[in-house]
Amino acid sequence: MQRIEIGHFEVYLLEDARFRLDGGAMFGVVPRVVWEEKAPPDEQNRIPLTIRPMLVRAGERWVLIESGMDDKPGEKHRRIYAIEGAGALFGQLAELGLGPEDVDLVVNTHLHFDHAGLNTISRGGQVVPLFTKARYIAQKQELYDATHTHERNRASYLPENVEPVLEAGLFEEVEGEVELLPGLRLLPLPGHTLGQQGVVLESEGETLVYTADLMPTLAHAPLPYIMAYDLYPVTTLEVRKRFYSEWHERGALLATPHDPVHPLGRLVRGGRGWKAEPVPLPGT
Repeated sequence: MQRIEIGHFEVYLLEDARFRLDGGAMFGVVPRVVWEEKAPPDEQNRIPLTIRPMLVRAGERWVLIESGMDDKPGEKHRRIYAIEGAGALFGQLAELGLGPEDVDLVVNTHLHFDHAGLNTISRGGQVVPLFTKARYIAQKQELYDATHTHERNRASYLPENVEPVLEAGLFEEVEGEVELLPGLRLLPLPGHTLGQQGVVLESEGETLVYTADLMPTLAHAPLPYIMAYDLYPVTTLEVRKRFYSEWHERGALLATPHDPVHPLGRLVRGGRGWKAEPVPLPGT
């Protein structure tokens, strides 16, 4: 866990589970001979990833962006994705003297199992919301898609991460760009899913963007490096083109959800297009 400041916001860069996904799927049309230099695969062609929730202190309020992964799906699921350390989020909250009951807002960029796994927890044979005093924030489109799945997305949306929160009345639907708190806004970033959103922090001339899976790792910054997991890859491309120049001009810090090594980066434009360079953290 690392702490940084973005103006008046305190930002804690967390790390929950480590896992692996197929490298070809993660880099789409990019040939393995190109991407394997950036992300060496294992014998099953899987590359190492992590899920990086982000905790923001905004005055007296605590905002958790992504809830991480958990063990509810069972051993087969854990083995397929080589999941290790699910639930590490609990220990990191405890280091700050916090528990799930202290979180005021949970922002789900989207509701795939690697981003929303700890929306709920199994207790006494029942699956119940974990953050019982929080409002869970998701785009209306994302909630619709998570509850009306089809063959292409069903493996990513697990009902146990969504339905108990809906039944408890804890989800708050938003539509489009929304200022959730002063200086903290939600930004639609469709492509990976239609309802995906990122989070932008702006304070005292500083900007941080939580990119969601628009840019899952810093290695995915080049425009063609789009995942096969994206349901709408051309939309991903269009959204990147729309926002990259703005983020570059503002010197925005980018927090990606899955980079296994570097929590933060910045966009750099060169002769061969866009790339992202890591930003050293304090004390590293």
